[in-house]
Amino acid sequence: MNRTCISLILLGSLVVASGATAIQASASGSGTLTIGEFTPFSGPDGSFGPELAAGCIPATQLINSEGGVLGHHLNCVEEDTRGDPADAVPAANKMIASVSNLIGALGPSSDEALATVPILNQAKVPMFVETGQAAFDHTSDKYFWRITPADDVKGYALALWAHRAGYTRAAAVFGSDVGSQSDVPTLLTAWKRLGGKMVVNQRIALDSSSYETEVEQLVQARPQVIFTEVDPQTGATYFSELQQLHGLIPVIGTEVSLEGPWLRAVTGALGAGPTAKYIEGMQPYAPPSGPAWKVFNKALLKARASVPSPGQWSADPYTMTFYDAVNVIGLAILEAHSTSRSAYNQDVAKITAPGAGKTVVYSFAAGKAALAAGKKIQYIGAGGPIVFNRWHNSTGAFEAAKYVHHRLVLVGSVSAQQIAKLSH
Repeated sequence: MNRTCISLILLGSLVVASGATAIQASASGSGTLTIGEFTPFSGPDGSFGPELAAGCIPATQLINSEGGVLGHHLNCVEEDTRGDPADAVPAANKMIASVSNLIGALGPSSDEALATVPILNQAKVPMFVETGQAAFDHTSDKYFWRITPADDVKGYALALWAHRAGYTRAAAVFGSDVGSQSDVPTLLTAWKRLGGKMVVNQRIALDSSSYETEVEQLVQARPQVIFTEVDPQTGATYFSELQQLHGLIPVIGTEVSLEGPWLRAVTGALGAGPTAKYIEGMQPYAPPSGPAWKVFNKALLKARASVPSPGQWSADPYTMTFYDAVNVIGLAILEAHSTSRSAYNQDVAKITAPGAGKTVVYSFAAGKAALAAGKKIQYIGAGGPIVFNRWHNSTGAFEAAKYVHHRLVLVGSVSAQQIAKLSH
């Protein structure tokens, strides 16, 4: 982390320290309770924002239709970090200082987590993050909660899937941004452990007008498969030049390559047929099925007035887990009988953990009814079970998917046990 980021963190911490008490008290006041959508809505990773909002908005609408929590309705407020620590630190301080009845945050992402998690934690703002950075695998930040797997887990999943396909020579083509690069270290380690050779490792400057030099370097290295995470514009430019100059080879991307903006850009450049034939993506295992997903998807599609083209998020595991995070916040508040952030934060793991005698619930409505009846609950969400370890991390399996005829098709999975075996 550079000197600028460290200075910003220290400055942010001083600002938060002076106002934390008053802010904490405001969350227990009257009126609507607010969840901050603290993630990039602009910049290279601007697609993160709509993906997150597509989970937050349906969840709050469902909760409000059930009478809210302790007499309060919930809403979501956009807080754009721009994917840059220099912008995210003042955005965090502004959110903490000015958002009325702030009860929690969705985010930050990997782009700004190192700079802003300490600020949010000191202000006692429970955060349900989308950062995958390994730096948080053993965090002591008590207000940090990670529902989705860490990036170091993702690197193992990418390598395992390519190894299963029989590839031995691979290329890594990842963006120069922090979020993309966080996938690379464990990918390199896992690929080597599996006996594979990484013939080229490219750190790509995003949104250049051409990548002909990088494409030529890749082709000369003769990989059988490409691992990747780049933004939509970069992906469209890079792979269309590869297609035009030498022809495509199989590509295994992270979950970014399964998101609507990326697929629209790349499909527009390559064509639907080549995209379906050559490009797959790995994402946390969250099949679009089951009782929790049905509630989520119905609410998502119903929210089309606030969520443009909502169907594009129906099978998105990150949208599902942001939806789950809002439900967890609401149920934890009910469990704690308090809207105080520090009070309900202690019950987050309690209402998601399995246990003897617990009632399993798949929606906020079912959880609220069970708690009102004096029962102990385990919430299982649209993204699957949520079991936090001592460091507030929850992980699981990964699935491989591709888009065929504008439809997500699952083509296989990598289990949590396989990942654990390789990582150890």
